[in-house]
Amino acid sequence: IARTADILVVAIGRAKAIGRAFVKPGAVVIDVGINRLPDGKLAGDVDFDDVLDVAGYVTPVPGGVGPMTITMLMQNTLKAAEQANK
Repeated sequence: IARTADILVVAIGRAKAIGRAFVKPGAVVIDVGINRLPDGKLAGDVDFDDVLDVAGYVTPVPGGVGPMTITMLMQNTLKAAEQANK
């Protein structure tokens, strides 16, 4: 099923679990997962190097969706504070 997706969002909690066999050629792959490897390095749920030449675009880990996640959390915190002060 994953291989049929034009946009594949991965958040399964297992380092490098998704490889090229799961990715439709040209698909956009958004890696939401972040895992610490035994050597201390960070890795996503997608095997970035394996899918790089298959996917049309793939987000890196670290440095992919993390900054957007933080931005949205801050925006929601500000909105909640504004509503609490009404």
